[in-house]
Amino acid sequence: MLKAELRKKYMQKRKALSNDEAFLLSEKILDNFLGRFKPEKGQKIHLFMPIRKFNEIHTGIFIDAFLNKNIQVFVPKVVENDLISVQIDKNSVFETSSWGIEEPVSHEDSGELQFDYVITPLLYCDHNGNRIGYGKGFYDAFFRSISASCQKIGVNYFSPDENIDDVWENDIPLDYLVTPTEVVSFFKGAE
Repeated sequence: MLKAELRKKYMQKRKALSNDEAFLLSEKILDNFLGRFKPEKGQKIHLFMPIRKFNEIHTGIFIDAFLNKNIQVFVPKVVENDLISVQIDKNSVFETSSWGIEEPVSHEDSGELQFDYVITPLLYCDHNGNRIGYGKGFYDAFFRSISASCQKIGVNYFSPDENIDDVWENDIPLDYLVTPTEVVSFFKGAE
């Protein structure tokens, strides 16, 4: 299917979830992430903040879990059409952006490029790790700017079902997808 068709289909499927269902599924995704990747104290995780009106994964529970393990947490902030990475802690202050995303008040870019994990938002991901977001290209540009050793992990309520037919040459695939029921690796010959 084409990106536009898949974007519409999975946006509708996501909107059909109640807030309680989305929260329970988010907890299962977090459990699967922690069980598979076992992040440790001192590691660095870049994690998106959800757009609530789009019923995205509840990443606040991820942030709490990571900060409680003394994992360094970084979140994106859009400044003049660039995505910067701001380090947060339990005392960070947030404000709602024009996109409806909670962002740190701080404009201080951490300059960090060497993350252990980058947990990425998406509407859909296919069997090859190709993801569909909202079409702005922020994460493909971000992926090109960070270390190649960073593990790019998508999180979604839904498992891969159909392939994306119009993948662009600048699209950067994910390394893994975590859903409520599975962790999918996109490395050839991997588990």
